[in-house]
Amino acid sequence: MSKGNKRLTKRSCYLDSLIANTAEFVKSTMRVSFCQMLLTGAIMMNLVVLYYVSRTQQQMLKHRDPGKAATRRSAVSRAPGVTVLIREFEDFENWVAGVVKSFLRERPGQPIVVVADRLPYPPLGLPTQPNVQLVMLKASPDEPPHVSRPEFYIHTEYTLLVPDGVSLDSTQQLDRLLQEFEVHKGKVHMVAAPTQTAGTLRCLQLRVSLKEWSAVYSLSSARLCDAVDGDAVVLVRTEDLFNLSQPMGRPLLTSLFVQSSLRGWKVRVAESVAFSSYHRSLFMSAHNRWKADITAKARLAQLFKDFGLKRVVLANGKEQWYGCSKDTPRCFGTVHDDTPEYLYQDRWTPPCCLKALRQTTKYVIDILKSSGVRYWLEGGTLLGAVRHQDIIPWDYDVDLGIYLEDVENCEFLRSLDSGSVVDENGYVWEKAVEGDFYRVQYSQSNHLHVDLWPFYAREGIMTKNTWMDHRQDVEFPEHFLKPLVPMQFAGVTALAPNNHRRFLELKFGEGVIENPEYPNPAKKKLEKVD
Repeated sequence: MSKGNKRLTKRSCYLDSLIANTAEFVKSTMRVSFCQMLLTGAIMMNLVVLYYVSRTQQQMLKHRDPGKAATRRSAVSRAPGVTVLIREFEDFENWVAGVVKSFLRERPGQPIVVVADRLPYPPLGLPTQPNVQLVMLKASPDEPPHVSRPEFYIHTEYTLLVPDGVSLDSTQQLDRLLQEFEVHKGKVHMVAAPTQTAGTLRCLQLRVSLKEWSAVYSLSSARLCDAVDGDAVVLVRTEDLFNLSQPMGRPLLTSLFVQSSLRGWKVRVAESVAFSSYHRSLFMSAHNRWKADITAKARLAQLFKDFGLKRVVLANGKEQWYGCSKDTPRCFGTVHDDTPEYLYQDRWTPPCCLKALRQTTKYVIDILKSSGVRYWLEGGTLLGAVRHQDIIPWDYDVDLGIYLEDVENCEFLRSLDSGSVVDENGYVWEKAVEGDFYRVQYSQSNHLHVDLWPFYAREGIMTKNTWMDHRQDVEFPEHFLKPLVPMQFAGVTALAPNNHRRFLELKFGEGVIENPEYPNPAKKKLEKVD
């Protein structure tokens, strides 16, 4: 082979090798680029998903009222129309199946939801069709949470609350209620129509004060009411109903109106709309009437307990009490740092406790008077008398000063060295364990009390043997007690120091009468109301 041919062959081999290497490099480069493209694509998809999630969250926050707690979001979308909701019935005797059938007879496709705490027994015998649902609020532990929430079963804009025993006579009844709602939209949150058994509904004003643990009903001649008295069918927007804290509380209408009045909602009594009753009255037997009555009273008491309402004044002026009594413990436990637990709940002394304190105070003052024991209103009790002619609304005891030398005049006080005494009216007289003073408790069960502080004169200054770590617990000149003057307090005419302003400012500081404050502002401050 010539040298030229050898060179060509060598060059050819070199080129073949270069081409092969280049091809391998390109192939390798393409493999890497394809993997990188897959990775890049995955990253881009994640970024897109994150973008839309973030955007959705921002939109939700944008529409939330920053000054109020977020409302309960709808579990389902709402369409025009009405869903019938039956909640108020008794398992042991009811006409729920008849109520359902009466609505289906006039409106075969009418959505109906029956709500019970647990599976009713005996069974209700409801029609088996998809627009009739039974919802139990107490779900089985193996079920998802939504099965026990009625709002997941209601797909309409409005909900009609129907009591047991009601019958639908015509679709026009529902149409009229809807028309009434639309006409007064923006002014009312509910429209009510009477049942045949109720006759005409009475319109009520309702003032609910959670701070004072009370609800006060009164009659109103207006058509816009806070509540209605009597059995009623009530139309309400579904969203409003299920944005209440306890939408399915029972008794249903009592629960509804207490919650709605706190929100300033009004209910209008519909004109010329009434619902007939089922063909026969409920609870025909004496036993079932007794059972229904006992159950209703227990249910009402539990509702007011859940809402923290201890005093209810009915429209006729009658008071109903759901708090403590002589036979029960008081409504609050041991007080720490002079700040009872209810102040942390932004509430004041429960009215049942104030009532018991007033009774105990009157009783003790009568005993002291008849025994010849000189006494006077002391400390915060005197402050309450000056400001309110009563106990300070957030106070939890009553303080009376007495002359130590008069203790022997009272049979109950002089016998306390040998132990406490329960008198014939159930009041407990005892020496306080905290120091050298006396205490009179409302009862053995209920420890609401009046404290009696024995003072004695020393060189014209009133002093005592036990001092508490209270700002107002100081000595004072005896001339404030000479003479003692009458003052109205907690429904009685009691005795108090003369020149009460100077006396109180000596104990509490200047301006104490005009500037109320909680006992321990370092723990809980009184919010000033303009």
